[in-house]
Amino acid sequence: MSLKTVICVLWAVCVGHTEGIQHGPNIIIMLMDDMGWGDLGVFGEPSKETPNLDVMAAQGMLFPNFYTANPLCSPSRAALLTGRLPVRNGFYTTNAHARNAYTPQEIVGGISQDEILLPELLKKKDYVSKIIGKWHLGHRSQYLPLKHGFDEWFGSPNCHFGPYNNSVRPNIPVYNNSEMTGRYYEEFEINVKTGESNLTQIYLKEGLDFISQQATAQRPFFLYWAPDATHSPVYASERFLGKSQRGRYGDAVMELDDSIGQILAHLVSLGIHNNTLVFFTSDNGAAVMSGAHQSGSNGPFLCGKETTFEGGMREPAIAWWPGRIPAGTVSYQLASVMDLFSTSLSVTGVLPPDDRVIDGLDLSPVLFNNSLLDRPIFYYRGNQMMAVRIGQYKVHYWTWSNSWEEYNTGINFCPGQEVPGVTTHTQEEHTMQPLIFHLGQDPGERYPIRSEVMCLSVLGNGVKTVGPG
Repeated sequence: MSLKTVICVLWAVCVGHTEGIQHGPNIIIMLMDDMGWGDLGVFGEPSKETPNLDVMAAQGMLFPNFYTANPLCSPSRAALLTGRLPVRNGFYTTNAHARNAYTPQEIVGGISQDEILLPELLKKKDYVSKIIGKWHLGHRSQYLPLKHGFDEWFGSPNCHFGPYNNSVRPNIPVYNNSEMTGRYYEEFEINVKTGESNLTQIYLKEGLDFISQQATAQRPFFLYWAPDATHSPVYASERFLGKSQRGRYGDAVMELDDSIGQILAHLVSLGIHNNTLVFFTSDNGAAVMSGAHQSGSNGPFLCGKETTFEGGMREPAIAWWPGRIPAGTVSYQLASVMDLFSTSLSVTGVLPPDDRVIDGLDLSPVLFNNSLLDRPIFYYRGNQMMAVRIGQYKVHYWTWSNSWEEYNTGINFCPGQEVPGVTTHTQEEHTMQPLIFHLGQDPGERYPIRSEVMCLSVLGNGVKTVGPG
């Protein structure tokens, strides 16, 4: 019997059957790493190798216009957990124009002590919070998850970079709560040559166990499930290696899809699905600079990770809450990863901090009534606002893919997608005559509308349509 069939059978048995729940809704945020908009079957990936995510969309709400807050791992994760743009929460650079900030092993910084993260706020309603997988908001002790509201953690402060030679630097550690339990490539094996690793299975078991424990105790919980199998070097367990038509990256996607299916089925089997909001998305676009065997698909969109073109910022996104979110709906709402902060607070009855600007919107009207909220999307790269989207129109004030120096070494952020005057290898300013694209007609950002009149119309008078039109 397929996992898809199991979910459907459990659904039929358990819909409407939730006993003993006296607390607010559980929250699960599933954040993938470098997974592209075009990696899901529901978004048209021709191999159709994400059956569980496709079922999740059929049972929930699909967001074709969902964005990250920055096209790189760390700032996007900081934005999710604070509800604030990276230029507000500190995850941006000031030492180089339009360059992204992140926290690799040799960088000593991390999330500011002044920022208030989602799990800290959920404590007001007695939520138990756990992060599984990649943290990436600082690796020194004062920056780790248990110092910022999480009650439990299994994972790593960084991605699975490496392997490293201990004489130069150690391999990245893996933690079980506050104790280091091993290192990538050592106790937690990753075979770079074959791509085999059991990490996703470990993260899956950690998630299932945590859900079971909280359901048994009838405690409200927040699970932040952040596996990193689709980040280069991609990996999958033995059962999935060689299964995908898309190669090793596809194997990793298939295993993550299977894991997500198991988590949703587990919620149904425990009878807590009607009281659990699950949101699936990715931290940034596919890392197309890593090559076809190590990266995913951004669908029809231009470029990928680290750029503020659509391929770098637009993400796959699905919301699932049986009995609350109408099944099989598609929302054309312009939405952001920062909205998950505000929406989680809203559905749990927690007020946001009133001493700072919160950039995320509460998507409850969208999720429950399929309403459309009038809002812009800002595209930041480092400390520079590169572009803005209002309705179907996107305006570029700056363009940049990657530098000529990097490009000439073989690193290409837009392979096979060079657009003259758009995917520039120098930082080009267009503030006096912005490049304007109609994303409904030109999702690949290839044909700019060169019209000062159009610019004034879009930015001066506003565009009220936030759905198709």
